[in-house]
Amino acid sequence: MRAIFLAFLFAALLSAETQIERGKRVVNEALAALGGEKFRGVRTRVETGRVYSFYRERLTGLSIAKIYTRYDLHPDAAKKAGLHVRERQSFGKKEDSTVLFLEDAGYQLTYRGAKPVPADSMARYKATTRNNILYILRERLDEPGLTIESRGSDILSNMPVEMVDITDADNNVVHVAFHHLTKLPVRQVYNRRDPESKEKIEEVTVFTKFRDVGGGVQWPFNILRERNGEKIYEIFSESVAVNVDLDDSLFNLPANVKVLEK
Repeated sequence: MRAIFLAFLFAALLSAETQIERGKRVVNEALAALGGEKFRGVRTRVETGRVYSFYRERLTGLSIAKIYTRYDLHPDAAKKAGLHVRERQSFGKKEDSTVLFLEDAGYQLTYRGAKPVPADSMARYKATTRNNILYILRERLDEPGLTIESRGSDILSNMPVEMVDITDADNNVVHVAFHHLTKLPVRQVYNRRDPESKEKIEEVTVFTKFRDVGGGVQWPFNILRERNGEKIYEIFSESVAVNVDLDDSLFNLPANVKVLEK
């Protein structure tokens, strides 16, 4: 009887929460599960593993990859527009194929020089990064105009989840499912418009196999992305390390590199 009473009491307390209060609680629990301030204080990350790319559900690319990430740790980050992260994606055993993403530009690096990433691909990368729940929890929680609202509980792939909508000042909405028991994010959905056709594009990301990557920080070793219901990308990490000392040269164009025409 006592257990039943406590269960009813807990349910009553939950129902007394507003959607905003419940949404913020779920997000705060997720941040704590990821490592709390240790997660938000991560400066660098290095992921090593296998990356798969798909087109119309067919495998079009497979490569050994090493992804270097560095966050900019400035206290007023939430007040500045744009990205606060740089990323270097290196492919092959010798890392002889590289894509470098800076805050406002991207380059494919080869022995010929640096070829700018096409504008549409750069815009897609920015949108994917800014709307990634792991980036939101790391960089955007204090952003002016950001609202968090619960959409209640649900069952997703046989998992009990808490559904939360995160909306920014530009009315971009990210729908996130958090596991009811682990509190970790398991799936997110956001919609964007094709810049030419203006048609809606649904972007889905699924996070699994979270592990401790150092100091109590959790990170998913398997990330799957789908676009309009079709698988487009998947990474299986073999190792992930955080707060590794990385040389600045990894995140900057070499001084003598030739920038090629688009």
